[in-house]
Amino acid sequence: MNPSLQEAQTAAETWSAQELLLWAAREFGAAAALASSFGLEDITLIDIVSRIGAPFPVFTLDTDFLFPETYELITKVEAKYRLNIERLRPKLTPDEQSRKFGYALWTTQPDRCCAVRKVEPLTERLKASSAWITGIRREQSPTRAKARKLEWDAQFGLVKLNPLADWNQAQVWEYIRSHDVFYNPLHDRGYPSIGCTHCTRAVLPGEDPRAGRWSGFAKTECGLHVVQTAEGEKLVRAASEVGADA
Repeated sequence: MNPSLQEAQTAAETWSAQELLLWAAREFGAAAALASSFGLEDITLIDIVSRIGAPFPVFTLDTDFLFPETYELITKVEAKYRLNIERLRPKLTPDEQSRKFGYALWTTQPDRCCAVRKVEPLTERLKASSAWITGIRREQSPTRAKARKLEWDAQFGLVKLNPLADWNQAQVWEYIRSHDVFYNPLHDRGYPSIGCTHCTRAVLPGEDPRAGRWSGFAKTECGLHVVQTAEGEKLVRAASEVGADA
């Protein structure tokens, strides 16, 4: 019998990424979904999930502004792993967004742009899941430094799994190279973190790896991953009820 989610949260810190994903497959099955922006960590997770045969659906947030290289990678990954990746689209087209909020919203209100094109579609998608799986790592930024491998996501109201939370960048690259995993060629051109075309640039030598995201703004996150409070670091009792119903 699986331990309670409260107990599993503590145990998960000692589990490998594969062990956590196997646990999630037993606990949630297809009610857990893998969110992928097709960065290095996300394609690593797709490869691991494929190898262990977990039934998680995979989805991506198609903002209409992704790099051509990202769209090409999605197609290659679908073919390699025989996946039908869900593409979540915003309710507003780029033209409709311009008419409603003004031209090039990302240059004036990047938080609103991310809310419309990322957070709102994700919020709707996660209503159909009991847990979601992400590729965030603690060393990526101060806002992710306290991420636990298994936690309660109060923002979206479900369990959140971060199987690579304790990996460093070298480990991610080692996995990708040793398992011949496809990755975005922009990573070889100075883009350690890749988002939308309008809000992503190559980083300069010595810059923080996320300096190329929303350059010129005091913004480092798109709103999908919030900083955990001390209270939020522990799974609330309601999480156990979610897991029991999955």
